Amino acid sequence: MSTPILICDDSGFARRQMARSIPDGWDVEVSFAEHGQDALSQIREGKGDIVFLDLNMPVMDGYETMEVIRKEDLPCLVIVVSGDVQEKARERMLSLGAIDFIRKPIDNAKLMHILASYGIYSGDSLATGGTSQQSSATPAAGNAIGNAIGNSEDAVTEEEKLDAYREMVNVAMGRAGENLAKLLGEFIDLPIPNVNLIESNELSMAVADINRNDRVSAVSKGFVSEGISGEALVIFNDTKSQNIVELLKYAPSASSENLELEALMDVSNILIGACLNGLSEQLAVAFSHTHPVLLGQHQGLSTLLSENVHQWGKVMAVEIGYAIKAKDISFDLLLLFPGNAMNQIYARLMNTDRERQ
Repeated sequence: MSTPILICDDSGFARRQMARSIPDGWDVEVSFAEHGQDALSQIREGKGDIVFLDLNMPVMDGYETMEVIRKEDLPCLVIVVSGDVQEKARERMLSLGAIDFIRKPIDNAKLMHILASYGIYSGDSLATGGTSQQSSATPAAGNAIGNAIGNSEDAVTEEEKLDAYREMVNVAMGRAGENLAKLLGEFIDLPIPNVNLIESNELSMAVADINRNDRVSAVSKGFVSEGISGEALVIFNDTKSQNIVELLKYAPSASSENLELEALMDVSNILIGACLNGLSEQLAVAFSHTHPVLLGQHQGLSTLLSENVHQWGKVMAVEIGYAIKAKDISFDLLLLFPGNAMNQIYARLMNTDRERQ
């Protein structure tokens, strides 16, 4: 009898990655959900004995979904698969009843270890049967996975590419959040990344929608590698700069403005560096970084952006709004790529994805 598997993730690219990671020899019936509310409906219908659950999703996120699963005592085993790898995120989900936690992108060896450890599937035998009987997925099960994830990458739409970029950034964002959480000792709320392809002359308006404060400070850092270049900016709301200084526990100084500047540069270095490292791993490239530059303090946003990426035509703008709700702190990481790097990024992302399978 096939094991009902449910993969819950708002990214179609991530769902396909997870489906391809399911062991070939496991007789399964795979279903998909785009958010927690959909997942709960399918679990109640018996379609999710094993659930692979993302955390950051629209409609109902992974935390809310897990709370309902626990409250209703729904019959499923939940394995969290997420780009948010903060220790507090892991602890919270395990306390709600998840059996384990896998960071994205999927590590197949880690997945097999978890399945074997919990007696779900051992790799060369049906773990739940307790015998040495060889197992193999039925043709129907294999076809179901193939049909569900798609068997061709021809005619990929722009929206599908943006979804892949969004998932790539989601993973990198999680790495940055983890590093920042360790530094500050606080849980970092992570959003669903916002990815848009826009004209460079629309950038100021797009960024103004991200941060509506009249006065902001921003730190910029350029990066380049093998035909892929871009610029990263961290945009701070000036009214909360002192909160960041207090979290970092700097030694008292005669100049509060110098402390604020040091805090902005330190946080920016951590966010940008960790995020770019996450991108490097997924694209199999090594980015060279420029030194961080303070674009300005206590200025209007249009002033900060006026001499930057406007020379590009199309721009892929990726916005990530980090928040530390317990301290009323929020700031935005903006990754900007020129439009001519898009195909290069997508091709590399597909290549590394195939190599992991």
